[in-house]
Amino acid sequence: MSDTLRESLLVKLGQLQCHFTWGQQIDNVDLDNEKQKLLDSIIIGGKHQGVPHNQLAYINYRQGNCEEALRNLEEAERRLREIHGDGFERRSIVTHGNRAWLYYHMGQLSEAQSYLDKLEVTCGPLTQGPHVTAMVPEVWGEKGWSLLSSHSQCCEEAKECFARALEEDPDNTEWNMGYATALYRLESISGILNRPEVSQSVRQLRRVLELDPGQSVARVMLALRLQEFQQQTEANELVEEALRTSPDSPFVLRYAAKFYRIQHDVDEAIGLLKKALEFTPRSSFLHHQIGICYREKLFALRKDQGSGDPGVEAVLMDDCKHHFGTAIQLEPSYIFAQLDFAGICLMNNESDRAVEIYNNLQSLENVAPDRKQAIEFQLGLYEMYHTKSESNAIHHFMESLTIRYGTKEWKKCYTKLEQIAKRQITRNPHDSRPWGILGFLHREAGENSEAAECFEKALRFDRGNEEYLSALRELRPST
Repeated sequence: MSDTLRESLLVKLGQLQCHFTWGQQIDNVDLDNEKQKLLDSIIIGGKHQGVPHNQLAYINYRQGNCEEALRNLEEAERRLREIHGDGFERRSIVTHGNRAWLYYHMGQLSEAQSYLDKLEVTCGPLTQGPHVTAMVPEVWGEKGWSLLSSHSQCCEEAKECFARALEEDPDNTEWNMGYATALYRLESISGILNRPEVSQSVRQLRRVLELDPGQSVARVMLALRLQEFQQQTEANELVEEALRTSPDSPFVLRYAAKFYRIQHDVDEAIGLLKKALEFTPRSSFLHHQIGICYREKLFALRKDQGSGDPGVEAVLMDDCKHHFGTAIQLEPSYIFAQLDFAGICLMNNESDRAVEIYNNLQSLENVAPDRKQAIEFQLGLYEMYHTKSESNAIHHFMESLTIRYGTKEWKKCYTKLEQIAKRQITRNPHDSRPWGILGFLHREAGENSEAAECFEKALRFDRGNEEYLSALRELRPST
């Protein structure tokens, strides 16, 4: 094939909607871990989770396993024919696009062209744009599931994808479930809402159950959200029904375990998580969750018995370290598991080991914002309670606060800094530093008038401070 035809082929490939053109979504992620999660999802076989074989094919391509990627795409097509029958052609748009790209990278250009030709036939009648792609609900939905399986900062884009799919197919249970999942995760990141009636995920999960009363995953997700709003009776009923109708669904077991852990029925949670682990024994997520449960038991023991029973405490400590450690072994880039492992080391007076973990985490590059925020917050807690360095704690809390607005970690950092500032003002009302901290907090919260007032007070006690002057000029350009 001539260079001109090759370039023409590449232009058409660039117009496709598939994992090879959505690839930036998995930049800076651990491909081995992403692959394991997809393999687990195939084992679990969720009712509405998209077709993980497509994304698995792209990851295998990224890792140089092109033949394996082809087998993934063949399996994707087989599953699509089996599940969707007459709707196969529209459902196969993404898979055919992946095949075209994969054959192009393998140098099999005539095969790549043949799949572009198939897409012309399928997409031509469906679109006013390029005839090799059509943004039909099936494509928006596939993209939405792919984004959801990547990382947390993709949830907003995933939500928009499912919303677009629902514009044309409002009663489709799969797209409604995807939309509910995206809303649920976004609300989980931002923290508990004030009232259930303003929770979009509650409304959307109820919509899923209207369309498909047998959707047990939606049922237990709704229970978790209602639990946050103290609607315990309905939440309990939802979880019990989900476990009764889908006792072997790993997704149901995971969510139900979290529900019972929050309810302080930790032994029940551990039992459910270990049952889920039988289906996906290489799940770092499950080991991490089991570790959290044993940590809850450890906290409860210390609270009930002061220092705790040394023998029982030692066993629980070992259980925590085992499961957090296994999670890290299975997924070396699992930052939350590393932070929790470090926390257990501090509880066990192994500060050197905890510091080593913190130092390694601080040296990481290209860390996702939610992970970076969690690292800075935990470093702040370490400096505040273990090294007793309030100034270092302030630095880390401030760093965490500027990374991502409105998350649970953001709110925790805000509260810690506010407490520190007010305590310092009580000790010395003429100290400029706590007024500067309060100014910083108000500015980060978008409360510019209050921020300016605090920086002005800080300048009364530290005239000429360039940090405060600069902040004030930014807030009041005319001054």
